[in-house]
Parts: sequence; structure tokens; C-alpha cells
Amino acid sequence: MTLVVAVVGGGQLARMMTPAATALGLRLRVLVEAPAASAAQVVVDAPVGAPRTAADVLDLVGGGADGPRADVLTFEHEHIPADVLDRVRAMGVPVRPSPEALVHAQDKLVMRARLTELGVPCPRWAPVPDAAALAAFLAEVGGRAVVKTARGGYDGKGVRVVTSADEVADWFVAAADGGPELLAEEAVPFSRELAVLLARRPSGEVRAWPVVETVQRGGVCAEVVAPAPDLDPAVAEAAVAAATRIAEGLDVTGVLAVEMFEVPGTEGGPSRVLVNELAMRPHNSGHWTLDGAVTSQFEQHLRAVLDLPLGDPSPRARWSVMANVLGSTRERLTDALHEVLAADHGARVHLYGKEIRPGRKLGHVTVVGDDLADVRARARAAAATLQGFSDGAAPSDAATAQV
Repeated sequence: MTLVVAVVGGGQLARMMTPAATALGLRLRVLVEAPAASAAQVVVDAPVGAPRTAADVLDLVGGGADGPRADVLTFEHEHIPADVLDRVRAMGVPVRPSPEALVHAQDKLVMRARLTELGVPCPRWAPVPDAAALAAFLAEVGGRAVVKTARGGYDGKGVRVVTSADEVADWFVAAADGGPELLAEEAVPFSRELAVLLARRPSGEVRAWPVVETVQRGGVCAEVVAPAPDLDPAVAEAAVAAATRIAEGLDVTGVLAVEMFEVPGTEGGPSRVLVNELAMRPHNSGHWTLDGAVTSQFEQHLRAVLDLPLGDPSPRARWSVMANVLGSTRERLTDALHEVLAADHGARVHLYGKEIRPGRKLGHVTVVGDDLADVRARARAAAATLQGFSDGAAPSDAATAQV
């Protein structure tokens, strides 16, 4: 009988699992938020429901009135209550990653505390329950800090760089009314952002892709370069070692993305890495693997949650550059396909079927090759054309800022 993988979340990540599931002969059943959701456009078995509603998730796993029960439950986002996942496990269906692991991607205070216990290098941090606690932390770290909501933030949301507690006064009010708690982190003087993507299966096998460089625009990932250019091999080794320690220490199953800062060394010494964020699912920093690696992150995630042997994560080319399509001035992105594909026969376009809004991740383009400057320019030009910049110029921060 066909293996059934239940996925909570109907966005582009679930959509991009579909070709890998088809190739492996798996059946995806995806809980989508609306009939026109990104994944619902390509997944046959796509019931509509809410990730926070226990009945909807239990029906997804149970197969409804006449469908087969799922063999495993996984996710394309972390916003699922632990008590719902506990009820799924009570049905005898594995949840991967487990609620005990997932909480570290859901709550930044829990994550920071556990990573500190594991000895993983992180920025200095502290919980800040009130303005006095934040003022004390600011004094400790030189007067400037990054304040984050412990839950719910993503793509630059729920993050503020501050020099005074007054700049998050509204967040303290919200927290007092039952909103998310706050934590503060030092404003790290990093040289660039890196990401390690790996997969781990329940039997313990771990496979990591090359360390990549991520480029942010307006708080949103705009570009990924694989592998990270000019990265000291010792720093790359330390980055993968830190990510592996996290995966094993938190007992993660599936794909794990670990976002990091590369911080210059002191007095000419070697640089180091500090862990910034975690995601326990396929991640934007791994989209390049669809076209640039032997095994994509989407296939690897499916293999991992089903405890199948993991695939080869080796790159297929010397360089891969993935450029996100963040918003567009066009009415339909598909109107630009002829222009993009005629201009560059090697550009690999992935569109998500989403309604166009400023700054929204609508798709991505990946280009691979031996010349980094050429590959990067081509990926940027293709993405810019899809965004409506017909001269191929890279869009400005203002043009892509999320609203």
C-alpha cells in the first residue's frame, strides 16, 4: 500500500514536496488554509482546515471518512499547538519533528536556553519581561540590541533593533495582555549571514548540504549562494558541527535549517559563527537544492520523516545562486515567462501560484554554473524580470519591502 505523508500547511514548501513525493511513489495529504492555496493547486488530496484546530489536523492524519491513515505527520511551518500533536501521536501516528523538538523552533526563549545548555555558540541574550530588564541588557551590550518576540515572528516581523526600551513599549503592553514574551540579543557586528541545511532521520543518520551565504533585503531573504564564497574551510566545518550538535541535541527529524552570523575574528584571527535562528522544515535557504544538488531538500525531508536512507547532498555544479521573486508590478507572473526563458535557457523558474502582493515570496529562480559572477547576474536578472523590472536591474529595498 502507498505510504501517506500528511503535511500541515498549504504554502509553497508543501507545493514543492510534490514532485519528490511523486517520484518516490508517496501520497501527500496536505492541510491547506484555503482552496486556492499554493499547495492546493497541485496536490490532489488537500483538505481545507486550520492548523490550530485539532479536529482538522486529526482528520488530516486519519484520512477522513474513507482515506487511508497517514504513516507520518510533518509540517511546512511551525505554528501547530503541542497538544494537537500529542493527540496525533496518541493515534499511533509518528510526528516528525516531534513536539519536544519543534518547540525550539516555535519559542525563541526555549531555543536560546537549550542551545546555551548544548554549548552552541550564540549571541549574548536575555529574557526581557519588562522595560527595566531591557534597559539593563542594553547597558550590558553597549546600548544597542535586537529585541524579538519569542513566538510568531518571521521574515523580519517580530524583530526590532533598539537603543531604548521605549522603542518596544507597545510589545511590553501586548506581553502583559497575554501576547508573546520578549527576548533581547546583542546586535552582532557580523560580516555576512550563513545557513547550514541538514537532514536527520530517526535512526540517527545525518546528511548536510554545503554551507551557503544568504543575502537579506528588507528583512527577507533575497538571494542564496551555494556554497558560501571564500568561506574558510575551518569556519564551514564549525558551522556544520554546530548544526549537527543542534540536530542531535534536540532530536530533530527531517530537514533542519540553522541560520548563522559570520563574525570577523579579533586582531586578524579567524572568523567564527553564531547561531541566529532555527527552522525544522524545508527552508528558503535550501531552495537552490532543487536544481543544484543531487538530492533536494524536499526529497530529503520526505526520506527523513519516513526513516528512509538519506540521499546524496552533493552539489551538481560549482556554483548555484537562488534569487527570490519578492513581489511584482505585473498582474500575472506567467506573462513574463517567455521573456525570462528566451533570455536565459539555463534559468530554472519556480512559481508558487500566489496572489501578488508587495514583498511577498512569489517564486524563485536558480542558475548554476562555473562562474559565480555570471551565475549571480543571471539569477538576479531573471528574478527582476519576473518582478516587472524589464531592464534586469535588481530591485531596491523599497520595491521589495514587505507590507
